[in-house]
Amino acid sequence: MTILQTKELKKVYGSGESEVRALDGVNLTVEKGEFVAVVGTSGSGKSTLLHMLGGLDRPTSGSVTVDGKEIFTLKDEELTIFRRRKIGFIFQNYNLVPVLNVYENILLPVQLDGGAPDKAYIEDIIDTLGLTSKLNNLSNNLSGGQQQRVAIARALASKPAIILADEPTGNLDSKTSQDVLSLLKVTGQKFSQTIVMITHNEAIAQLADRIIRIEDGCVRSTSK
Repeated sequence: MTILQTKELKKVYGSGESEVRALDGVNLTVEKGEFVAVVGTSGSGKSTLLHMLGGLDRPTSGSVTVDGKEIFTLKDEELTIFRRRKIGFIFQNYNLVPVLNVYENILLPVQLDGGAPDKAYIEDIIDTLGLTSKLNNLSNNLSGGQQQRVAIARALASKPAIILADEPTGNLDSKTSQDVLSLLKVTGQKFSQTIVMITHNEAIAQLADRIIRIEDGCVRSTSK
């Protein structure tokens, strides 16, 4: 089952001589349960692509379909609600709320949507990620690796259709990066999640089921 699809996705900044084609006709599909890495150098368009996939920015043309819904047919408020319910985000800088403890951060997306958390499911995530002893801690009392594990738990909490990870190990040392990525892969498999990860790190990309290489705003290759 296809969870994510783009068709002729384009994002153009400026015009005339100053025109920049950040995305230039990207076509890709991601199937349910896949762990896909999108690899590219700085300026290749991979971060712009992630913003489009997550509905954080609108394309110049083309479409993005998530879980059967073409997201850019939605009005801004509808898109915000759809994003909150269907897309989990993991950022390089964690984006945890500093005044909330670990448990409150994990529950945040569910509570923002007005839903009741599935406590057994949340506890299973917390246990899998080794966060049980840290639930009352504020984020500034955690290591970078622990903060990113909280961010993974938060992304999983609302049972989204897809998780988008933007350079999730960019602020971590190599050993912690491997640990966090291994946990991301394990939790993705355990909780039947579909993951698209943006990275410039070739070694980390090898953990994915499939690698999509992007260059100059275009998909250049796809490999297992």
